[in-house]
Amino acid sequence: MKEKIKRFDGWLIVILVLAAFLYGWSIWKAGSSNDFYTSAIISMSKSWKNFWYASFDPAGFITVDKPPVALWFMVASVKIFGLHSWSIVLSSVLFGIGSVALIYKMVRPYFGRLAANLGAFFMTITPIVVADSRTNNMDATLVFFLLLAGYLLQLAVKKHKTWLVAIAFALIGIAFNIKMLQAFMVLPAMYFFYWIASTAGWKKKIAHLFVATAAVTAFTLLWPLAVDSTNSTKRPYIGSSSNNSVLNLAFGYNGSQRLLGQSTGTGGRFSGMGNSQKKQQTQGKMKGQPTGSQKMQSPGGKGITASANKGGQQMGGKQGTGAQGGGGGAFNIGTAGPFRLLQKALGQQVSWLFPLALVGLIAAYLYEVKRQKKWWKTTQKQQQLLYWAGWLVPVAGFFSIASFFHPYYMIMLAPPLAVLAAIGVTTFIESLKEKRDRWQLYLLATGFWITAALQAWYVYSYYPWLSWIIIIGTAVASFSAMFYQDEHKSLIYGALAVAFLALAPGFWSLTPTLAGASDAIPSAGPDLLSSSGQSSGGLGSESASTKMIKYLEKNTKNTKYMFATMDSNTAAPYIIKTKRAVMTIGGYNGTDNAISLKQFKKMVKEGKVKYFYLSGKTTSSSIIKWVKKYGTKVKAKEYTDTASSATGRKGQTPRGSFKKMAGRGQRPSGMKKPNSSSQKGMSNNQSQPSGGSMGGQSSTLYKLN
Repeated sequence: MKEKIKRFDGWLIVILVLAAFLYGWSIWKAGSSNDFYTSAIISMSKSWKNFWYASFDPAGFITVDKPPVALWFMVASVKIFGLHSWSIVLSSVLFGIGSVALIYKMVRPYFGRLAANLGAFFMTITPIVVADSRTNNMDATLVFFLLLAGYLLQLAVKKHKTWLVAIAFALIGIAFNIKMLQAFMVLPAMYFFYWIASTAGWKKKIAHLFVATAAVTAFTLLWPLAVDSTNSTKRPYIGSSSNNSVLNLAFGYNGSQRLLGQSTGTGGRFSGMGNSQKKQQTQGKMKGQPTGSQKMQSPGGKGITASANKGGQQMGGKQGTGAQGGGGGAFNIGTAGPFRLLQKALGQQVSWLFPLALVGLIAAYLYEVKRQKKWWKTTQKQQQLLYWAGWLVPVAGFFSIASFFHPYYMIMLAPPLAVLAAIGVTTFIESLKEKRDRWQLYLLATGFWITAALQAWYVYSYYPWLSWIIIIGTAVASFSAMFYQDEHKSLIYGALAVAFLALAPGFWSLTPTLAGASDAIPSAGPDLLSSSGQSSGGLGSESASTKMIKYLEKNTKNTKYMFATMDSNTAAPYIIKTKRAVMTIGGYNGTDNAISLKQFKKMVKEGKVKYFYLSGKTTSSSIIKWVKKYGTKVKAKEYTDTASSATGRKGQTPRGSFKKMAGRGQRPSGMKKPNSSSQKGMSNNQSQPSGGSMGGQSSTLYKLN
């Protein structure tokens, strides 16, 4: 009993409580979070068939663009606690906290309690981790499973258990069914780590890794093959695939297109967004512009303001780097190249400690080399360092050149950066204690200074005074730590230097919590605090037209689908609000070939669908042409509050229209006003309509005869 009490770490409890606060506070104000996945959660909770296939709509017409595993946890939460704003994001919150605990468990056996606590703390205050863990996106779930796989692999090496190796790799297969190929980014690190860390002979290692490969392959293909082998008439269409196949979705839309750029069309996306991000990296570049309130593309292609959009309603007013920041196009991902991850577009979300992590990796590895005679052999610490480096390098390399991804994918970088930065700090402290290897001390101090300079650059757009505090405070504290003769005071100054480096990311990570943000495109930053358009917490209440719902409910009582439309973004608020099926013939982007004209006409004839909602500019598909030619336009006054509501001037607007809200122009006290040239560069983007409506064109409801 005494031994257990001695092993109890009070600081870890404090860190976990902090994580619970940052990730979970005010999630009851989350609204519908990501409409696209909230619709799926509702639909999947209605039948086992929808649950298995990750159906977007209650009728099981089409799936979402990801496998179902993460959504299964969210559905379970809804079934247990009921459908609430907080219950749809609860599993992400718990997985986020679990990831912090796993960081601690993985680091402590090899680098000690201090490094473990620092790693957990740095993970906790990584801004994008906070933002991601407050949504119903899949990323927080994915990272937890990847960390759990790494932890079990550590145990397998330590306890010489082959079955643990198999389970660790099987978890990667399960993670594939969370976000597909993104899960495989850590596989090189796992293979390499087991090869260098296991004490088994090389023949046994090959055998063990063969079993591991079989495990990851089996669990990877279990769900995709089960779905693809099912007759297509007995299951939903696989959304965002080009041929109704899960494997095509995995290697196409969620695979090669992430690297090379989207090629499945631009149906639901807002004006100006091409098929490849490279085309946009030369347009609208803005220097020195803060990030945070970002107008980007959400599932289905809606243009949203990431800082305050609950349920998909577009908000006007002030904008940060946004759609054009750093030349990143609609996804705000910066300019491809070796320094992309350090640019403000992505760096402010994850890279606050990047230089310290790299320097920490080098210094800690070389520190271990000097402690042994045979330099070609690796110690346990070096093996751990190589594992985290093996995670960091492929992920950083991919996102440095990839064309099609969202900024919140940067959560993949958070674990290795947090751990390596923590190891760098503890190595610095060890060097202070030993008062030798001055080159190592200088190297680590340089890491502190470069990190402080990077943070000052990130912060300057908002709070110039804070930039100087970070630079001067870190420099003075680290210099004092290096040259003070008193060991106790030297360590205090070292801790103070770390505290200065935690100031800015700590504040950035607090902004989603203070703002009560839970967005389709999550991000963190002070701009979140300048938003006054927060959700009241209702699911779907801010983006679905009440009058249109009343009209359709009255006229579609015995109809399978309340209405049909092009993209999931237009349909989602109505599914959330009414719990009824809405047919999305084009899926996520509005460009899927989910149904042929012949099949659609048959469903109209059978009375399964009686209305088609055309939201602004859409693709010129055969179904759209047929609807326009043979459908009857419903008078706007029948389903909108005013005839002008379709353009978003007043009244409650249906999906596809644009409604500007006030209150976005206010800035937190002490925040620097962005330069006018940057604001001017965004003026063209601030009037883009949401919900698939493009170019300001109004939406139309057709009755199908």
